[in-house]
Amino acid sequence: MTPTNWPCPLPDGGMSQEYALTFDRQRRHRLLILPALFDEGNRLRRFTVEVMRRLDAAGIDAFLPDLPGCNESLQPLGKQTIPGWLAATIEAGRHFSATHALGVRGGCLFTPVELPALHYVPVKAASILRQMLRARVLSSREAGREETRETLAEQARTSGINLAGYEFGADFYSHFEPLVPDSGATVIEQGKLGGSGLWLRAEPDEDATQSDTLAAILTAEITA
Repeated sequence: MTPTNWPCPLPDGGMSQEYALTFDRQRRHRLLILPALFDEGNRLRRFTVEVMRRLDAAGIDAFLPDLPGCNESLQPLGKQTIPGWLAATIEAGRHFSATHALGVRGGCLFTPVELPALHYVPVKAASILRQMLRARVLSSREAGREETRETLAEQARTSGINLAGYEFGADFYSHFEPLVPDSGATVIEQGKLGGSGLWLRAEPDEDATQSDTLAAILTAEITA
């Protein structure tokens, strides 16, 4: 596993150097992985890397790039745009010469259309935001403040909002909310892995059996 940087286009026309984890031996099959987003990304990071290790052992190169504003990125999330993220994933695919793309949960919303895509338990953007708004309401209630999802959502669309420590700009939120995964991708449902999804657990975790199973499914699909 090698950490590296990749040149990422920014909404203002500039360029940033973003971080990526890679298993790159210049092999025929090369998988770009778009990770789960926000809190789910934290909970599934270890799982995603473990799947990459297994793909490497199976002869498949894998690349896990940070999107601007996420993980190790120095770019502010509040200044990102949906077209900017889509352009970033396309550039990442080209930079790493990917032959296939894997979306993990919310990452499924951004798999490049030019690559054959596999989607692991895809989720709509509205569902992601609904859970984050619900967490904000519960947190506010515990602190003695009354907020509603409807009021918070309206605030987010007009002036932006902070949800679970993530600063969403109004433009990003409004354009993110209606996104749905591409229906043309090959979908891998959680039932094929057994057990519950790791994003449902309170803390980041791993499951060797689920990692083995997902890697085997991906290998079969990519090398078919």
